[in-house]
Amino acid sequence: MMKKMSFSTTEPRTGSILTAAVVTVSDSCARGEREDLSGPAVARLLEKLHFQVVTQQVVPDDLIPIQNLLIRLAREVRLVATTGGTGIAPRDVTPEATMAVCDRLVDGVAERMRSEGVKKTPFAALSRGVCGVRGRTLILNLPGSPSGAVESLEAVAGLIPHAIELLSGKTEHK
Repeated sequence: MMKKMSFSTTEPRTGSILTAAVVTVSDSCARGEREDLSGPAVARLLEKLHFQVVTQQVVPDDLIPIQNLLIRLAREVRLVATTGGTGIAPRDVTPEATMAVCDRLVDGVAERMRSEGVKKTPFAALSRGVCGVRGRTLILNLPGSPSGAVESLEAVAGLIPHAIELLSGKTEHK
């Protein structure tokens, strides 16, 4: 069950709107063989959480294209949420691409997603998704299934605005 969260849709110091990009990592979706259901589901939830989703993109499970897209989007938005490519199959390289472009990892966010996920399915333990920071942008890897992606995002949704505030320089304690 998702907790009701209340937070400002603008960053306190900069006044900018909380912006997000959603990236679906999937060979079959990139080839047009399968409809992307996870990306739109993540985008809908982010909009309910008062994010302005400025782009939704699909990229194949290839390390360099994923890295290049994450680098570009990190210059444009405050949150990049990826869905897909976090499992243990040979082509699941989203965590590696994310780690390669991030300045720092935020291990607790990924740990929370997995710990909440295993309450619904033991397969959540097989997710290798990570969360990291590139510049002032948070990059969050979500599972590829629509339900897994949404449930994982719900598990950490209350942390994301505060993380973005910290990345914006708002670090004073109340």
